[in-house]
Amino acid sequence: MLDVTVIEDPEAAAASLDPIRARLLAELAAGPASAAMLAGKVGLPRQKVNYHLKSLERHGLVELAGERRKGNVTERLMRATAASYVISPLALAQVQPDPDRFRDQLSARWMLALGARLVRDVGSLITGAAKARRRLATFALDGEVRFASAAERAAFIQELTAGVGALIRKYDAPDAEDGRDHRIVVAVHPTVKDQQQTPELDR
Repeated sequence: MLDVTVIEDPEAAAASLDPIRARLLAELAAGPASAAMLAGKVGLPRQKVNYHLKSLERHGLVELAGERRKGNVTERLMRATAASYVISPLALAQVQPDPDRFRDQLSARWMLALGARLVRDVGSLITGAAKARRRLATFALDGEVRFASAAERAAFIQELTAGVGALIRKYDAPDAEDGRDHRIVVAVHPTVKDQQQTPELDR
């Protein structure tokens, strides 16, 4: 089972967003189970659960983990293909965000468009690397900082911009024939402590 995978197909995305199927995915992420085992947990008839499982399997969201005999019946044990799922903007290709449409470094919505493109691109890269059976070279840095004031935050961003810009200028080799382009995304935003609470906004 993968830790996280990206859903690119619109029909697979729709299947994962169905409340019942989302519940089944959550149950199967915890461990393999049959339709009969899941029926009691979700409060649905086994036949209905089996119908939803077949849809999830058709879209690659669950897979066969094994089979077991129970009396005269052979039960199929299913498991989720990943512990968690992210829906790519490719699932809404006609209306996916385009960060190149406008560039505003101080816009939260532009940051959101950049994040959406990151999910889309990395998801496509993961899919391609898996098909080619090759390792995907990526790097991510995540951290938190508490600024004493808005002025300190502005100074940090200024230094960050200068530092990253200097690194890009130092290592950028646009004329390298065997070189490979890489995208760099740096984001700074208030920390969300609790998804149920409104984050502290700019002050």
